[in-house]
Amino acid sequence: MAEVTILTKRFSQIGELIIGAGLLLVIGMLLLPLPSWLLDILLVFHIGISLIVLLVTMYVKESVNFSIYPSLLLVFTLFRLGLNIACSRAILTKGIDAGNIINSFGGFVVGGNYVVGLVIFVILVIIQFIVITNGAQRVAEVAARFTLDAMPGKQMSIDADLNAGIITDEEAKRRRLEIEREADFYGAMDGAARFIRGDAIAAIIIIIVNIIGGFIVGVLQQGFSLTEALKTYTLLTIGAGISVQIPALLISTGTGIIVTRVSTESNLGKDIFSQVLSQPQALVISAILLFLLLFIPALPKLPFLVITLSTGGIAYIIKSAMKRAEEEEKIKAEKEAILKRKPENVMTLLKVDPIELEIGYGLIPLVNPEQGGTLLDRVSLIRRQLALDLGIVVPPVRIRDNVQLLPNEYLIKIKGVDIVRKTVELNHYLAINPGKVKEPISGIPGSEPVFNLRGVWIMDSQRRKAEMSGYTVVDISTVISTHLSEIIKNHSSQLLTRQDVQSLIDNLKKEHPAVVEELIPNLMNVGDLQKVLKGLLSEKVPIRDLVTIFETLADTARFTKNIDSLIEAVRISLGHHICKDYLAKDKVLYVITVSPKLEQMFLDRLPANADDQKTVFEPEFIRSILENLAKALEVLLSQGYPPVVLVSPQIRLVFRRITERNFPQLAVISYREVPYGQEVRALGQVDI
Repeated sequence: MAEVTILTKRFSQIGELIIGAGLLLVIGMLLLPLPSWLLDILLVFHIGISLIVLLVTMYVKESVNFSIYPSLLLVFTLFRLGLNIACSRAILTKGIDAGNIINSFGGFVVGGNYVVGLVIFVILVIIQFIVITNGAQRVAEVAARFTLDAMPGKQMSIDADLNAGIITDEEAKRRRLEIEREADFYGAMDGAARFIRGDAIAAIIIIIVNIIGGFIVGVLQQGFSLTEALKTYTLLTIGAGISVQIPALLISTGTGIIVTRVSTESNLGKDIFSQVLSQPQALVISAILLFLLLFIPALPKLPFLVITLSTGGIAYIIKSAMKRAEEEEKIKAEKEAILKRKPENVMTLLKVDPIELEIGYGLIPLVNPEQGGTLLDRVSLIRRQLALDLGIVVPPVRIRDNVQLLPNEYLIKIKGVDIVRKTVELNHYLAINPGKVKEPISGIPGSEPVFNLRGVWIMDSQRRKAEMSGYTVVDISTVISTHLSEIIKNHSSQLLTRQDVQSLIDNLKKEHPAVVEELIPNLMNVGDLQKVLKGLLSEKVPIRDLVTIFETLADTARFTKNIDSLIEAVRISLGHHICKDYLAKDKVLYVITVSPKLEQMFLDRLPANADDQKTVFEPEFIRSILENLAKALEVLLSQGYPPVVLVSPQIRLVFRRITERNFPQLAVISYREVPYGQEVRALGQVDI
């Protein structure tokens, strides 16, 4: 296929030279006498190229795919007129030496009888002029008018689909271009069909002029008798006329085919046989009627018998094939019904996708690359980025459309459970005020779904103005992908399975076998390791540094099997990774601390066993802590710093469990997790 494309391009590159040379040849035929051998070649070329054009019109699936046809008609008409003039000149000047093609058509084709030849020529011209050309011209005229009348409706349909978000700008431009090409084609065909009509009229006039002129030349200049001159020059004229009119008839037939062609998925030959033979009842009735005609005495029996048997045989074959197809469809339907009733198929319904993103039908273009959708690529980038940030392989995200959602709504699920449902504005951008923009912008009020930042949904025409005013402008794909990324981060601990943990172990063992073999399975099993990693991920602690995690667990698991104690030990080893995500631009860690009095109250309530940090606090005590914490965090957040509380290692886990429901984004860090040399500044204190 590639080689064919290359050859087509090469021929296309020299096409301009060929067309230019052809036009010069036409001018030469009009002005200069041609040798007989060259005239024979041109006549054969005319027949061949006409046959090629006719077959192309039959095999083309849509008329506009042969858009050059109107111009081609003009070129062929000029070429044919040039041939007529060249043939006339050769006949009048050379007589029987005008050329082998002309002599063959004048002698062999019509049997040397100029009366028969004249009748055949007149019949050819009548068929072309009255039947084919007249009908093709009328069809082209009606098609051009209907196409032009339908243009406004088609344009409005494209605009409606574009506004609804069903198609993209590129698709709309392509469809508008197709409509313009269709209108231009049928308009051009309406005019080009008149070339054929004029060519048929010219053929009649040329043959009359040639017969009269040949008769005069033969009698007055060549010394022929009246009968000999009439026979000789009439046969030559008819031979030249038929050799030129047969290609003209082919071109006229091609014109009729292409203007009556309806756009389908196959060519004309397949359409004719598939549609005509799709009704075997018509063939059966036709065979019966032909059989009845056999009993009329005056009619020949053999032709009717042959056609009757052929028609009946074709009808029988088609009906048998249709019956077999129906039986196969019935058997297939029964098998499918049986398979649906089998209980094994229910097992496929039990599978739960780890992450699902369901979208309304209005958001489908976002996941269709052919319509410019980029959401699939963004999801791939999310999985890659989370692997770098958290150190886990995020399972594939299942994206599907849900007709139960609103057109502009999306739903995120984790293990089949609805997590969040949000709406966006179709064909809009979200302009978010970072806090420093005072100039308002008109649009639909909205909010950024991750951090609940207030924003405005604006049109594409307002995008540049909003960006210049200082707004952060994001598209719908960015809004959804950012929200999806945050949801995955918050639920990463739920997504980590034991199989995932085993894969991490196997991957680490390739480069650090000693560390793995010391820990697994001597000190911990895969299940306990999964609990430790999930505990770290639940507080967004990255587990990418598995070497440090395994070494710490190998040192700590010798003395305790308590999962909470193991997690706290690993957190201390990963202190640098934990704190770096909360540093301000000046590399300072801004925190809220807990008063010594409150820390002592926590320590007094902790159990004696250090490994058992499960304890019950009074509701009033917890409520008071949460109220004071909220006030202290306001100071931190008002200055744009992330919410971080710095506590002693003994109460870190307990403080986190008390506050995680009300402050899920709060980072609770112990003193021992802060790296040596890291500058820390306290902007508030939690007291009671």
